[in-house]
Amino acid sequence: MTAWVVWKNIVSRIKILPEIISNKIAAGEVVERPASVVKELVENAIDAGSTRIMVEIENGGRSMIRVSDNGIGMHHDDALLSLERYATSKIENDADLFSIRTLGFRGEALPSISSVSRFTMVTRAEDSDIGTCIVVEGGKIRKVSEIGAPPGTLISVNQLFYNTPARRKFLKSTATEMGHIAENIASIALGWPEIQFRLSHNGKTIKNWPLADDPFDRITAVLGQDMQRALHKIDFETPYTSISGWISSPSLTRSTSQKIYVYVNKRYIRDRGLQHALFEGYRGRLMKGRFPVAVLFIEVPFEQLDVNVHPTKHEVRFAGYQRVYDALKASVFKAWDSINRSVWSDSKGTVAESQIREHPAEFRVPYSPPEEKEIPFNMRGLRKKTAAGSSETVTDYGQAGRRQSFANGDPQTPPLEREREETKHQQEGPGFSRLSVVGQIHDSYIVCESGDGLVLVDQHAAHERILFEQMKTRSSTTPFPIQKLLIPETIELGYNESVVLEKLIPSLGNVGLEVEPFGGNTFVVKSVPTLISDREVRPLILEMIERASDIGFSEGLEPILDECLILMACHGAVRANHRLSRKEMKALMEQMDLCENPSNCPHGRPTWIRWTLSSLEKSFKRIV
Repeated sequence: MTAWVVWKNIVSRIKILPEIISNKIAAGEVVERPASVVKELVENAIDAGSTRIMVEIENGGRSMIRVSDNGIGMHHDDALLSLERYATSKIENDADLFSIRTLGFRGEALPSISSVSRFTMVTRAEDSDIGTCIVVEGGKIRKVSEIGAPPGTLISVNQLFYNTPARRKFLKSTATEMGHIAENIASIALGWPEIQFRLSHNGKTIKNWPLADDPFDRITAVLGQDMQRALHKIDFETPYTSISGWISSPSLTRSTSQKIYVYVNKRYIRDRGLQHALFEGYRGRLMKGRFPVAVLFIEVPFEQLDVNVHPTKHEVRFAGYQRVYDALKASVFKAWDSINRSVWSDSKGTVAESQIREHPAEFRVPYSPPEEKEIPFNMRGLRKKTAAGSSETVTDYGQAGRRQSFANGDPQTPPLEREREETKHQQEGPGFSRLSVVGQIHDSYIVCESGDGLVLVDQHAAHERILFEQMKTRSSTTPFPIQKLLIPETIELGYNESVVLEKLIPSLGNVGLEVEPFGGNTFVVKSVPTLISDREVRPLILEMIERASDIGFSEGLEPILDECLILMACHGAVRANHRLSRKEMKALMEQMDLCENPSNCPHGRPTWIRWTLSSLEKSFKRIV
């Protein structure tokens, strides 16, 4: 008898929650803030086939959220059923759950929202003569009546969280909550240009985006007209996925990733992995800590996508994630490769002057390799003895066959005029080699004259890019030229640094940096690449270890090797505040034509900027 009583008491401790409580719990997952309500209601309106969606907000969503649409609407019975948990028209069986084609599917949004607000729904089906009005307070239906209404649905959410004060007190200021709502509407509007969206706050229209036949029109309407010249289209397709959209020039970046919009089957998602793939496509073009602007549309088979991952549906899971990752990375890389090979015209009026001034990095120099197959590895100046015993600087930058000797000109002609004359005969050559070198500014920037303006080159950044691409090509083909150290240099490291360096040793050996363990946490450097033979090796190795620790080894050694090459290029490149001869400056221009990406150093900084003659004349008020 006693045992039975104990068992009965234990069983009675477990209770089935009342529906109102379970709805509030569900609301805690689905309804985080007013913006969550707006998102759920707008997505339902899109699923209903709407072409016009109006969102009205009062007091940042605390007082009222009203969303109206011109979709298919609902009949009386369907409207009542829609307020029950797990009631949905979008899936019927197990197979449907694994091939979701709509934005909503769980049937949780409306009952969750109505359980924490004073809720009113007015809806009318297209084939019905009369609409239905349902009033709900705190999850309980108070009134159901017939009403005259246009086809579609209007939902009004008043006094959100009025019956859950603990949730209400966590809401932020009106401006903050309204900012979240506006951002939610913007992210949805970008993905659905075929729908008109209008957003108003306290009776004042904030945004009104009409239907757009061209998706790019919607993008510029949402992100701003200044994006029109800064975005580049991408289009890429594989048997598994297709990727399209627009990405910004490296000259137009943001300090956060908030302006990166990724859509999978038109569903806006947040995925750090896909963002990383985007950054990998930009590798070598973005400065550290800067983020591009991007609107990307990824299409995969519905059955290869799991959208039932998170209550807010901002996360998805791919059956072939690596294929999507690789495709996105390749699509961005291919886009920049194509842009880098675009023609740089020197004729006036070919490129809009405002584009050049505001976004110089967009205009790339064509890649046009010389006839010589051998590309010199070390571009740094060498000293050689003359017959008289003195020394002079000789820089073998290659492409000697393409350069004309200054001595061929009229000896009475000033050097600058001779070079300008020489440039006129090189107009058929690649972009940088046909520039006329004027001189240096502060021994750091090379000033060049083009056919229609002025080009300024950062000598360190340009030389960095040249060395990096030469080393990257050489590391996969032939050994690096090295210099053995007469006295090997020993380096003492901490435990964690030692572990990282041990993993790096094979990769460093491939680029001419011979390092061996010397017992404990000590290592010895026996040889260095000729390129950096006059530099201190210890700071370079320590920096390599830091970069490798930041990147990690999970993605393999290639990204780490690239970082090592970038550091070597940086340490080996000509410095700022270093005077160059005119021949060295001209040779540097010629070598830039050999680069696949001459417009950015390996760290992502621009190597050159350009002004057209018309922009200069406007600055001096010669023209208006």
